[in-house]
Amino acid sequence: MSTSSDEHVESATPSETSSDADPKSTNDADQPSVRADPSAEAPFTHTRASGVWAAVVVALLALLVLIVFILENGHDVHISFFGAHGTLPLGVALLLAAVIGGLLVVMAGVARILQLRRRARATRETKRGTKRTRSRRRSK
Repeated sequence: MSTSSDEHVESATPSETSSDADPKSTNDADQPSVRADPSAEAPFTHTRASGVWAAVVVALLALLVLIVFILENGHDVHISFFGAHGTLPLGVALLLAAVIGGLLVVMAGVARILQLRRRARATRETKRGTKRTRSRRRSK
């Protein structure tokens, strides 16, 4: 009698430990679906809307700093550029110079991106051409 009860315990133990160790191994149809407690989730999650909102806040703060910069540097300065002469407020002239410098950097970046795309396209076409010649050689 003791051997049959020992066998029962031994056969029951592996199934109990496997279900305890791996909760995914149980059949989902046998158990009712339980939704997670919403209070257990993180209170703040990152979404696209929250990213846009953060970007708008940062942009407004940068705009505020620029407005203060322009207002504090409002006295006129004489500007000469390739024969063109004029007067601008100092803050506007410096801001205009920064914008023109940024546009030059963007133009250099666009040129580099176009160069890399052209090179990648040529590499893809070369690889495709190599594969086609190999397949033609095999078929002959």
